[in-house]
Amino acid sequence: MGRIKRALLSVYHKEGIVEFAEELSALSVEILSTGGTYRLLKNAGVPVKEVAEETGFPEMLGGRVKTLHPRIHGGILGKRDDPEHVEQMAQQGIKGIDLVVVNLYPFQETIARPDVTLDEAIEQIDIGGPTMLRSAAKNYKDVAVICDPADYTTILDEMKQSDAEVSIASKSRLAKKVFQSTSNYDQAIFSYLERLDAGLDAGLDAKEEVLPDTLSLQFKKVQSLRYGENPHQKAALYHAADNSGNIKQLWGKEMSYNNFLDMDAAFELVRGFEETAAVVVKHNNPCGVATAESLVEAYRKARSTDPLSAFGGVAAFNRTVDVDTAKEITSTFMEVVIAPTVDPAALAVFKTKKNLRIIEAGNNAISTPTLARLDLRPLASGLLVQEHDEKVISDAAALKVVSARVPTENEMEALLFSWRVCKQVKSNAIIFAKPGQAIGIGAGQMSRVDSVKIATLKAQFPIEGCVMASDAFFPFRDAIDAAAESGITAVIQPGGSIRDDEVIAAINEHNMAMVFTGMRHFKH
Repeated sequence: MGRIKRALLSVYHKEGIVEFAEELSALSVEILSTGGTYRLLKNAGVPVKEVAEETGFPEMLGGRVKTLHPRIHGGILGKRDDPEHVEQMAQQGIKGIDLVVVNLYPFQETIARPDVTLDEAIEQIDIGGPTMLRSAAKNYKDVAVICDPADYTTILDEMKQSDAEVSIASKSRLAKKVFQSTSNYDQAIFSYLERLDAGLDAGLDAKEEVLPDTLSLQFKKVQSLRYGENPHQKAALYHAADNSGNIKQLWGKEMSYNNFLDMDAAFELVRGFEETAAVVVKHNNPCGVATAESLVEAYRKARSTDPLSAFGGVAAFNRTVDVDTAKEITSTFMEVVIAPTVDPAALAVFKTKKNLRIIEAGNNAISTPTLARLDLRPLASGLLVQEHDEKVISDAAALKVVSARVPTENEMEALLFSWRVCKQVKSNAIIFAKPGQAIGIGAGQMSRVDSVKIATLKAQFPIEGCVMASDAFFPFRDAIDAAAESGITAVIQPGGSIRDDEVIAAINEHNMAMVFTGMRHFKH
């Protein structure tokens, strides 16, 4: 295997590097270093040699050129068991480098800043670092390479137990980690540049293209799940490689695949409300939605929409969960609770239910009601990608009244509420509502009139005087007639059917009011 005699340390993230270098020095390892890492080690009293002294060539171009030199890469890439390599290294005065410790400029962190400029992003593209890492990983049989500070302790322990040697198994593991790291790094750069507008060549600041010609995705597995939608399917949770998010589990048993799906659907809907709101989701569809002055009252109203379906569901809130709300939640069976924050006293109440999962999303999740993201849907032939549906209507002025009767103020409030709910219900979607509360929800039907009938069937309160929202236009008047028979007085829908006149005529016959949004919210 060969003893580690010389090491090159050049890191951006310097946590733990001084202690690591001190341990290497204690093992009689000669240390080479560059720039800030060199200065840090020297000031800490660690014996260290600057790379510029080794190469006879100074760092230049603002630090862009440091290690790109044959004395460095020859020392890394030279095969110790190849006589020709050994002879050429000796002829050129190249000494072997047995350990390379490098981590990279923070490109991903830099481009995550909303105010980042193109020039700033470009300067955070590391050149020497990935080159050294790849060189060392290619020659892993002779060179150990560390790109993750989490490996410092493990490798030091191994070196201490084996006269400063590192096993081939460890070298292989470290090399694979390098190629994964540099691959993710390159993909992040490519994805960023691919999203830029054509102004790149002119040196203009970045303007992102939502759907690039080539889509590069980077996700890191953070949790293996017991199974997927069904026990025979394997599943795992992945986070974006450059952003793991703030969501954390405070209590309860492990989340399942279906828990995550329902939690996301519930929180996506509730965080869109400015008012204090609660949502209950079951099987990826809301079965209760309400707003109120207090959180506990919003939850009671939401649960009462369809208490049978709410049992064993996911509850989502857009305010801190307090003790009163926690007591109300634990009075029946819920699988998951998600909120921006959870009061410590409320958490104590939740902890009386060992299987109830409590998820804290962070306050910033509310400040951006719908996070910028793409919707991905795999196909046998590839991948469907679309912009996330972030369009909302919160102002009556954006609606077009098409009926003879104008909606009352009370009806208009209910219409706007029902439209917001409708956006998150699987198509064909029908919502019956009054101001601040869903009354009946018809979801996922092949026929729109069937969705109306299901919403009527599911309603636990009188429908008389409620409004109806439809995620897409009505192809015939039959759904309007069915709604009128149930007591609906006003309707909100996109419009755009070839039979709009027939539908409007039905509305007027029943003395109902109707507004068009000009916007469809299919959710397949």
